[in-house]
Amino acid sequence: MPPIDFLPDAQRDFDESFHWYAERSKQAAVLFLDAVDAALSTIADDPQRFAAVDPLHHACPVKRFPFQIVYRIAAGRIVVVAVAHAKRRPNFWTKRHG
Repeated sequence: MPPIDFLPDAQRDFDESFHWYAERSKQAAVLFLDAVDAALSTIADDPQRFAAVDPLHHACPVKRFPFQIVYRIAAGRIVVVAVAHAKRRPNFWTKRHG
């Protein structure tokens, strides 16, 4: 399995969403964490599996939550560009580099 790296902004996306759920329900936050972990494992198993959103990036939905993980494959690594809410600010991540 290729290693997975988060861009700092992607880590911030995840942290903010996790804390949002945690403020409302500890159980929801744990479920969100588990769902993101499951999505990352699925990505690592077959990075080409998910639809391309542009020539460089793919997006994997997070089960049971309105999020998707936007990532690219670079030098044998998976680079998470965003943990994006599926219905808010579409394509906000497009200017992220790293």
